[in-house]
Amino acid sequence: MRLLAERTLRRRGFDVVSAAGGAEGIALARRERFDLVAIDHYMPGKDGLETLVELQALPDTPPVVYVTGSEESRVAVAALKAGAADYVVKSVGEDFFDLLATAFMQTLERVRLMRDKEDAETRLRASNERLETLLKEVNHRVSNSLQMVSAFVHMQASALSDEVSREALKDTQRRIAAIARVHRELYTSNDVETVDMVDYLTALVGELEETWSSEAAPCRLKLDAEPLRLKTDKAVSVGVIVTELVSNACKYAYGAVGGEVRVRLARDGEDHFLLRVEDDGPGLPADGKPQGTGLGTKLIRAMAASLSSEIAYEGPGLRASLRAPA
Repeated sequence: MRLLAERTLRRRGFDVVSAAGGAEGIALARRERFDLVAIDHYMPGKDGLETLVELQALPDTPPVVYVTGSEESRVAVAALKAGAADYVVKSVGEDFFDLLATAFMQTLERVRLMRDKEDAETRLRASNERLETLLKEVNHRVSNSLQMVSAFVHMQASALSDEVSREALKDTQRRIAAIARVHRELYTSNDVETVDMVDYLTALVGELEETWSSEAAPCRLKLDAEPLRLKTDKAVSVGVIVTELVSNACKYAYGAVGGEVRVRLARDGEDHFLLRVEDDGPGLPADGKPQGTGLGTKLIRAMAASLSSEIAYEGPGLRASLRAPA
């Protein structure tokens, strides 16, 4: 039967090496690399299942087609559980060899497809890693460039004698810093697509407190932020809004005496978040017009619009609230 199978399979285009039993087959598999192994259930010495177990213990085991003369399903199930890729029930006649050859071709094709899939996944992982590294480098360079721009603005402000112009440039510098910090968060994080808003706002609020607070007029900033990650553009908008609202509170709510400004970020339902900045100052002017140049108010409205939202103001003091899609 073994010699007949060898001749018949060769006629069908296979290069076949046969073994008289399980022990001889294992020895062959140790010495040579085969594309596929067929194991008969009934063999002298070791039976097919024992041989299959030993074969599976070899490094880089080829796929196995299990051949059994028994029609009992338990034999086929045991073989498949032990690692066989397919099985064929042995019978008399050419039909058996047709089935065996078909099983070989299908098994080899499945192996090829599986290897192609693994290769594609490996290439995709490598590509993703390269893209993430590149994106981190881009964010690093953008952050550095924005810091350089901020330094230029600071130098320009220091060279001016006009106090109004100098303060306007300092406001610009704070806005640049808020955007630069988003990119700094991105290149120092494992996630290059979203920003951890707790980390981002903690650092941003700390910088704003250091900027606006002094011994004579301490400006105390309190942050209450729930875990939330936002896309880069949304994080930038939130950062600019917080910068403008905190700066306005420190400048106009308390003036030379200082006070407390509270920043809160929380989830609001499944797919929204709530941002709130509040102080204990006198609130909006009676005429409702913004103090200063009004540029900060325009920026706040523009950033809120980019978040598909609007800022709502209410008292006592001044509470600015925004609800937007996360």
